Amino acid sequence: MAGGAASTTSYTTASPGSKSANYLFPFILVTSLFFLWALIHNLSPILIPHLKKACRLTDTQSSFIDSAIFIAYFLLGLPAGYFMKRFGFKAGIVLGLLIYAAGALLFIPAANSGEYSFFLLALFVIASGLTFLETAANPYVTILGKPETATLRLNLAQCFNGVGAFVGPLIGAEFILSGKEMSEAELNAMPAAELQAYLSAEAAAVKMPYTIIGIVVILIAVLFIFTKLPDIKEQHEAKDAKPENEGSIFRHRHLIAAIITQFFYVGAQVGVNAFFIRFARFAGNMPEKEAAYLLGAVAGLGFMIGRFVGTFLMRYIKPHTLLALYALLNVILVLIAMTTKGDVAIWAVLAVPFFMSIMFPTIFSLGLEGLGVGHTKLGSSLLVMSIAGGAICPPLMGLVSDASNIQMAYLVPLACFAVVLWFAVKGYKLDRAS
Repeated sequence: MAGGAASTTSYTTASPGSKSANYLFPFILVTSLFFLWALIHNLSPILIPHLKKACRLTDTQSSFIDSAIFIAYFLLGLPAGYFMKRFGFKAGIVLGLLIYAAGALLFIPAANSGEYSFFLLALFVIASGLTFLETAANPYVTILGKPETATLRLNLAQCFNGVGAFVGPLIGAEFILSGKEMSEAELNAMPAAELQAYLSAEAAAVKMPYTIIGIVVILIAVLFIFTKLPDIKEQHEAKDAKPENEGSIFRHRHLIAAIITQFFYVGAQVGVNAFFIRFARFAGNMPEKEAAYLLGAVAGLGFMIGRFVGTFLMRYIKPHTLLALYALLNVILVLIAMTTKGDVAIWAVLAVPFFMSIMFPTIFSLGLEGLGVGHTKLGSSLLVMSIAGGAICPPLMGLVSDASNIQMAYLVPLACFAVVLWFAVKGYKLDRAS
């Protein structure tokens, strides 16, 4: 997921005396996983307008692309964790890569059939593989080197999420989007044979990039298979921790607030980018290729830079205060986007990801604050599962768009950012059970 929260569980290597140099190549391999899942997430905003054309969909139907991805995360999160606990992180990574590759290669028969449901199945399979990769990558990065530099390594690896956010839309603009945009009336006026040729050509555009992605992922899986990776073992909890005496986790009202807020935040994050290309055409008559390039070069890059800036600012500003400021600015930006036209509206949306950059990890950490040893793991799992918001909010935007227009659909992320603002001002400090 874009947030990329680190695991709260501690791990150690089975052979702590190993030299850090021995971990360089494994670290590079594991870091590549951060790019691979960010790439898929940031190709989704390209697929939404593209498959809307190729499969002649409504905005609501096209939004199911994100739903297919985030439902997989919700359903497979716990099974992925159990698998790795039983068979190890290396086995989980290899399995995740192979599932990912299988889903990418399923785009070939999906394009041949032209069936939207087939594309959704392929995306669900890809996301199932990503769930395994995300479950493993954060803890693995922290042990591939000296303990005192674990945080530095994790932050470095997280940067490749930003690279994926930058590269994904650019790849989509270059190799998937054709630039041929026709109205429903123009499509209906085309001869049947010409219409079928157009739709088939649009559907076929996804074959080459997703085939290459599938092959690259298979090659990385092979490298993992033949690379000796250090064993990692979970550290035992403190002996004096007695989670059975801590009562129900839902006694912590600030955690419940964080789970709800994370649901809405992820929905906003996904929705803002998902419909940007459609928004740019409606609000500013911008061609799809130009909009896709801006999504990567401005929004994606802004998200990556925002993480560095936000991390720096938190040295001087309390996290909840910065979260409140960023949420307020995004509320203002989305209001501007909904009430203006042209470049002002488009650039207002492009500025939003910069201020989204710190939201997922900040909500995550504020929600876990004060839970105690016995509840931290479960609280972490519940916060991760709340990313199901990414499956719900885009269809809501699609429904609003089909009922009015795509500009009004941004009412949904506006409401979501309002929830984040409430959490930053009040929700994070709701009563904690003693």
